[in-house]
Amino acid sequence: MAGHSKWANIQHRKGRQDEKRGKIFTRLIKEITVASRMGGSDVGMNPRLRLAIDKASDANMPKDTVERAVKRGAGELDGANYEEIRYEGYGTGGAAVMVDCMTDNRTRTVAEVRHAFSKYGGNLGTDGSVAFMFKHCGLFLFAPGLSEDQVMEAALEAGAEDVIANDDGSIEVVCAPADFQTVKKGLEQAGLKPAVAEVTMKPLSATELNADESVKMQKLLDAIEDCDDVQEVYTTAVLSE
Repeated sequence: MAGHSKWANIQHRKGRQDEKRGKIFTRLIKEITVASRMGGSDVGMNPRLRLAIDKASDANMPKDTVERAVKRGAGELDGANYEEIRYEGYGTGGAAVMVDCMTDNRTRTVAEVRHAFSKYGGNLGTDGSVAFMFKHCGLFLFAPGLSEDQVMEAALEAGAEDVIANDDGSIEVVCAPADFQTVKKGLEQAGLKPAVAEVTMKPLSATELNADESVKMQKLLDAIEDCDDVQEVYTTAVLSE
């Protein structure tokens, strides 16, 4: 199954997020807090919390900061009570955009997200307007150069649902969200280290944008990601290099 130029687009997205490293800790703390509140503070019994703590470790977050976030979520420390909200809409060229937020003030959050959409030519839609264009899944992305057969053998043995060889030479491994840790462990045991490993909303189709549209779309995505309450932004847009 061939794909679009995933490697360049995902690497570009990761690079933009790294530029905003100051916000990464804030987002991770919120995710750890909510994961702990919803599933308990035991990482062995709470896959979402374990994934959040793994992300925090990858971002070099201090251990005591992680522990405080876990305790805050478990009710052992005082702190803001965040709720999860998802907004859906359309951006440049009709590309679908989905925005996951965590907030202690729903009115503030929707106003900021709506303003970002309208300022850069997008439209905030209704619930469910674009969600069907994405699949909730575990995703592992390998850089071009690896053997597809090697990745496929290890991935399927570990319980993955699909292996996708993209036109640019990169390889994607897709699994059910609940199987993420198992597949990750299986790939590691096979000596395979993905460049990206995350539980995400994977677009089921692609909206290819030209150079001008890509510039406009990037401004829209940046404006949304700059909103304090935004955790993740997903889009079907494939930006021109």
